[in-house]
Order: sequence, then C-alpha cells, then structure tokens
Amino acid sequence: MPGINTSSVTLKCSICGGEIRADYLSASCVCAHCGNKQPITDILPEYANHATAVEKIRQARSLMEEKPDVAKISQAKLLLHQASTECFHTDTVSADLLKVCKDGIKETEDLRHYAVALSHMEKKNYRQAITEFERIPGFRDTDKLVEDCKVLAVKDKKKQIPIAIAIGLVIPIVLGVLLYEKTPVPIWAIIPICLTLAAGCSYAVYLENTLSIVIIVASFLSAVPLILFMILAYGYGMESGPAATIAIGAPVALVVAAAFNSKPGK
Repeated sequence: MPGINTSSVTLKCSICGGEIRADYLSASCVCAHCGNKQPITDILPEYANHATAVEKIRQARSLMEEKPDVAKISQAKLLLHQASTECFHTDTVSADLLKVCKDGIKETEDLRHYAVALSHMEKKNYRQAITEFERIPGFRDTDKLVEDCKVLAVKDKKKQIPIAIAIGLVIPIVLGVLLYEKTPVPIWAIIPICLTLAAGCSYAVYLENTLSIVIIVASFLSAVPLILFMILAYGYGMESGPAATIAIGAPVALVVAAAFNSKPGK
C-alpha cells in the first residue's frame, strides 16, 4: 500500500518550518527540507488514540506484502475491516486511517484474484488464470502474466495433440468395425469414412468445447468393449455375434457387480 499511509494534512517542521508528512505506520515524521525526524505523537498527539488500529493495519500490510496467498489475503482483509471499525474518533488521523483501511480492502480484493490466478498458472490451468488476471487489468504485472499464459497455453495445447488423436480414433474405429461386420460396404469405402470422422473427432477434442466432452465420454465408454471385441473376434477368431455380446456384456456385468458389492452391509 505505498503512499497511502501518510497524513493528508500539511505539517510544519519545528526546527526549520519546512513541510513534513507523518507516516502513520512507522509512527514518525521527517522534514523534507532539513531531515529532522521526530515521533508522530509530538506533532499529532491524537495519534496515540489509534494504536490498536495502526497495529492491525501494519499486520495486514505485512501479510499483503508476502507471496500472494488466498488465506493470508483473507486474514489481511479481516484485519483491515477490524481496524476500520476502530477509526471512530473525530480527528484527521481517524479519517486518514479509515481511508487507508478502505484502500487496503480494495487492494486485498485485487490481490485475491491475483493469488487465484497464480495458483491456476502453477497448475497449468492457463485459461482459468487468464480469466482471473483479466479481472484486474494493470494490477502489478498482470498484463505480462496474461501474455505469458497465452504463450504457455499454446505450447501446452500442442502437447495434447497426440492424446486428442488417440481419443478421436475410438469412435471411428467402432463405426468401421460395425460397417465391416454388419453391412456390405467394402473396406476401401470404410477407410476414408473413418479417417474423415477421426479427423473431425480429434479436432473437436483438441478445441476442448462441449462437443469434445461428449466425444471423450463416448470414446471411453466404447474403448473397453472395442478392445475386447477385437481380441475375441480377430485375435481368437470368435464369431462376431458372441464376441460383441461378451465385449459389451462383460464390462456391464463388472460395473453392476462392483456397484452391488459397494452397497452398505454387503
């Protein structure tokens, strides 16, 4: 909270008559002309009535100057609220300290967004970090951090391309197997259909939109039956009908059994 812990009134040095400003948090004042330093109570006797409020403001400021942490910021905000309730005297010091508290509370709100954004950034949740940073434009180094997050998000997204391709292949393979086993469509016609669908599914997963969630869920639900079917039908030469029944029925039976065994008393 730089620059907001000083008196709003102009004070005169007792030695040279130069202008001095009282620093409430350090409880001192210094002449800008001769450098004379003296206790603030010598110039503002009423300052002694605000010792508790000043101490809470000092503690809050110390917390706010540490590494941004949501818990510490909340504690600092509480201290400032408590200090503001003690600024009830009808004097300049009370009015100035109340302004310090209000400005500090506003800063804690910005600091909270800043701390949450940094936490998202550390966890590589760059989109969430950008959203939080953009709520406090111009605060500290948020503008630079937004640009950093955008660069890191692009790099991180490129690393997800192989995963997107793998997930995007499941549904087309399932469709291809169905077409091959249950329809007279020739294999040379099935392959381009599946490749086109795979490209579309992979791109949708890469975009991370609502459709991607549907594709991911459907792919995971289809993956185990697909693997079982291919092992049984093509690995062991089982007929497609029984292989499909086992491939679908076995996972369902396992889920039902697990759910039954998880019931209380079982």
